[in-house]
Amino acid sequence: MKKISFLLISALLGTSSLFSQKKNDAKKETPKKGAEKKSEPTDPLLKADTYSALSFRNIGPAVTSGRVIDIAVNPKNKSEWYIAAAAGGVFKTKNAGVTFDPIFDGQGVYSIGCLALDKNNTNILWVGSGENNNQRAVGYGDGIYKSEDGGKSFKNMGLTKSEHIGNIAIDPDNSDVIYVAAYGPVWKEGGDRGIYKTTDGGKTWKQVLTVSEHTGFNEVHIDKKNTNILYACAHQRRRHEWTYISGGPESAIYKSKDGGATWDKLSSGLPSGDVGRITMAISPINTDVLYAMCEGRDNKGFYKSTDRGASWEKQSGKATDGNYYQEIIADPKIMDKIYVMDTWANVTTDGGKTFRGLGEKHKHVDNHAIWIDPSNSLHYLMGCDGGLYETFDGAATWDYKSNLPITQIYRVALDNSKPFYNIYGGTQDNNTLGGPSRTMSGSGITNADWFVTVGGDGFQSRVDPKDPNIIYSEWQYGGLVRFDRKSGERVDIKPVEKEGEPAYRWNWDAPILISNFDHKRIYFAANKVFRSNDRGNGWTVISPDLSRGIDRNKLPIMGKVWSVDAIAKNASTSIFGNITALSESPKNENLIYAGTDDGLIQVTDNGGSSWTKIDNIAGVPSITAGSFKMQPLVNYLLASQHQENTAYAVFNNHRQGDFKPYLMKTTDKGKSWTNVGASLPENGSVYSVAEDHVNPNLVFCGTEFGFYFSLDAGKHWTELTAGLPNAVCIKDIAIQKEENDIVLASFGRGFFVLDDYSLLQNIKGDDLKKSGFIFPVKDGLVFNQSTPYGHKGKSFQGESFFTSPNPPIGATITYYIKEDHKTLKERRKELEKEKIKNNEPVYYPSIDTLRMEDYEQGAFVLALITDEQNNEIRKIKLDAKKGVKRFTWDGRYEVTTPVNFNEPDVENPYYSADEGPVAVPGKYFVQLMKVNEGKFEQLTEKTAFNIKALNQSSLPYPDQQKLITFNKELSEFRRIVHGSADYFGYLKERMKYLKQGILKGSTNSMSLLADVSAFDTKARDLEIKLNGDASLAKREFESLPGFVGNLETIVGNSWGQSLGVTQNHEEKFTSLKSGFKPLYASILELKALVETIEQKAEDIKMPATTGRLPKYN
Repeated sequence: MKKISFLLISALLGTSSLFSQKKNDAKKETPKKGAEKKSEPTDPLLKADTYSALSFRNIGPAVTSGRVIDIAVNPKNKSEWYIAAAAGGVFKTKNAGVTFDPIFDGQGVYSIGCLALDKNNTNILWVGSGENNNQRAVGYGDGIYKSEDGGKSFKNMGLTKSEHIGNIAIDPDNSDVIYVAAYGPVWKEGGDRGIYKTTDGGKTWKQVLTVSEHTGFNEVHIDKKNTNILYACAHQRRRHEWTYISGGPESAIYKSKDGGATWDKLSSGLPSGDVGRITMAISPINTDVLYAMCEGRDNKGFYKSTDRGASWEKQSGKATDGNYYQEIIADPKIMDKIYVMDTWANVTTDGGKTFRGLGEKHKHVDNHAIWIDPSNSLHYLMGCDGGLYETFDGAATWDYKSNLPITQIYRVALDNSKPFYNIYGGTQDNNTLGGPSRTMSGSGITNADWFVTVGGDGFQSRVDPKDPNIIYSEWQYGGLVRFDRKSGERVDIKPVEKEGEPAYRWNWDAPILISNFDHKRIYFAANKVFRSNDRGNGWTVISPDLSRGIDRNKLPIMGKVWSVDAIAKNASTSIFGNITALSESPKNENLIYAGTDDGLIQVTDNGGSSWTKIDNIAGVPSITAGSFKMQPLVNYLLASQHQENTAYAVFNNHRQGDFKPYLMKTTDKGKSWTNVGASLPENGSVYSVAEDHVNPNLVFCGTEFGFYFSLDAGKHWTELTAGLPNAVCIKDIAIQKEENDIVLASFGRGFFVLDDYSLLQNIKGDDLKKSGFIFPVKDGLVFNQSTPYGHKGKSFQGESFFTSPNPPIGATITYYIKEDHKTLKERRKELEKEKIKNNEPVYYPSIDTLRMEDYEQGAFVLALITDEQNNEIRKIKLDAKKGVKRFTWDGRYEVTTPVNFNEPDVENPYYSADEGPVAVPGKYFVQLMKVNEGKFEQLTEKTAFNIKALNQSSLPYPDQQKLITFNKELSEFRRIVHGSADYFGYLKERMKYLKQGILKGSTNSMSLLADVSAFDTKARDLEIKLNGDASLAKREFESLPGFVGNLETIVGNSWGQSLGVTQNHEEKFTSLKSGFKPLYASILELKALVETIEQKAEDIKMPATTGRLPKYN
């Protein structure tokens, strides 16, 4: 059939101060990303809604999870857990970790510090946003959130300038009384910091304890036996790009005996002078007993009080790192048993005098949270950098929850592997990983598909563009290996200092790149730039020290220069003065840009023989630290692939507490710069930038809270949100040029893939003025999915089996519809709404109007797929809603089996939806038409595209045309056979009603029994021939499959592979074709017999039966 018939359309229409209290001046705000929303653009090219069809696909991984910072378990239902991901929101499980659902994705922040579940009403969950650690890669929040429905919805309850919430304590006797330890900003002074109290469930807050603009509170605790007694831990700390200080004279423990009205600083027996982060616990068994662990230098240690803090005694020198851990938890049942969160978790059973390792066999280290089952102290959950673990035997063995995809990824790289490219990324404390962008498997991408290229904290990877088996993988501070994927071997290729050369200064995330001009040439950087022409076997230094050479120990922090003995001074901080960004021009191999952590850009246009320093760029803030001035960290550099003198530079000033975007562009090799990030949200630091390889005006950037693109080289930015959490930190961007895919490295939710973003390359304003438009279609890939687990999806692996989706098989068509089709009812309601708005009367519509609304058939869009001969291949029904949309043709012909409305049994692993045969690779066309009330209008012209085969088989079939010819004939024969068998079933159904009618009719109706008996005899014989002998089969005798079974065996084997037609199938098909004629004749006989019986039944006025129309004159 070469055109749409009216009958087809008709058929389709039918389907359808310290001791004082101070009122908090922080306003409660609706959580939002970045600054106040700018006015909505009127140009559809700039509207985010225009691009809602471009949806990202999250591919995990979950083989390594990510940092779990807190755990809350429902005391009334221990299968219900809430999990706080440091950089990935909040997850909930109702089935003890079999499945997890993200419940915080609609909020304006992603970083979480703590959770608190109200034990009196377990539907109330409090969330403190902003991680409560102080390490170098920490996200910030915007206050405290409350859910009253078990995490279905959240409301921001204030403290929006806190940035980091230490913990939350709920009064066990009064759920409206809550205390919050507001840690305050880590990168700057001020903000909401102190102890805050509410007595009305969070509607209003009072700051009941404060110390200074430099000191916040990491913990607050309530004595459960006397809820007026409170304890709070103050921590003086600050971090910047060049240093970290984790303590000072203001760190201390405070106690209140009157619900926070007044406070006393506890000191007797506790360390004096500079103190670091303090953690404490109240014994659940005897609240007179307190435990505290103090970070420090000579005075650090574990302390115990038996008089509610009046005096303390040092038990041991045990302490941890206040930058990343420093939390203790008391066992709910065993006195003096205390758990210590640390790199390796520790436990004491004598109140802190001695400690032992808790036990971490086959478990990730770096522990942050623990929940201990109050009814079984051998059972607990532990959150660490590797995710979530559970033990039932006191840490002898652990169960890893491998279905929590919260990996924090720093960088992403892609290769050119066929048929599917691979994705590589360095993660926070979870190795550098590689894995497929998609698979042939019907189970999608599983944990087994991922592999480790190097351990440690992973960072940048680069893949040889000509040999995807060669991967350069990096771990912290310039660790670098050349990984051979084929052999699994690693060669250490980190540059080493020459004799007499000063030690190199490496960044935590040192930049590396492969030259655009020689795949064996790589560049790497510490405080100097290195070049290797032999894949890293040897290195040449091609630059001097490119940093400012500032002595970081002379820089003031918190108003002074701290001594060498300051607590944790410079800990977990890269040695200042190193290169953080590197880019080689794709247009000129001698043109290289380098950026430093102290805000310099250095440029060479002679391959490193000389370098030009670029500083004091207008529009980029200046940092003043004592007598030193600098600009912020250069986080990313990108030399344009389109214009030699064009480059982009990302300055990131968040480590000064400035979260504004600084995305700069030069078109004269760095002589002058323009801020092209001015229209980005004001509170979202930029981390990365990418340039499209086709359209020089198409630019992308990743920010603290999302992903943006610009169609005009940075004048205007539009956010892409579909498939992403509302707030997600995008650290890096990679583009797969052959596939036109974008891959994002998110810091907290793994990798995201946008399959085929070519819409952004091609979209024009004029396209959106047309009633309908089809954008250029990427070649569709058609193949049969494998089933390595026996069935598609999770198969029999259980619900906890983690899989990530593949993109759909076939050709994905992106199209545009300008206007919504509105139904009569929709138009009436809009008119009524307008009248109400204008205070005009609204009248009840007439019954004729309502009837027209009831009978109106909704409009829809029909996509017609044709081949080069204009033969119809497939028709796909789409909705008629306006906007840019997508659908995928799976590369198959129309299904020819009988139409039915049965719901598929999706839980049955043996069920698969009926499919037509696969179309032969070649050229096809797609056209859109709008169908409304039996009429249709052409929306678009035909657009051509190609279907390609994967061709991954070991024994490829040379004659694909023969295969499709066979399959098309098979499809038509199948239509006839199944239609006939379906009709046979219909005849049997009619006969069932006739039999019942005979019993209900007059005595005369008994005369029909002979005819009924004749029908039954013929029908039984035909049933055996069509469907096999059920009598034999159910008694476990060997039996033939029947005609339909034989046919479906050929269909299943022929349509489910591309390896050609076997001789067996050809011969059997020939036999079936000749053998169907007598079966078809039998159906005709039965049809005639049923019609005869129905005629006789009507003659004797037997009650009406299905399929029979009574006579009426």
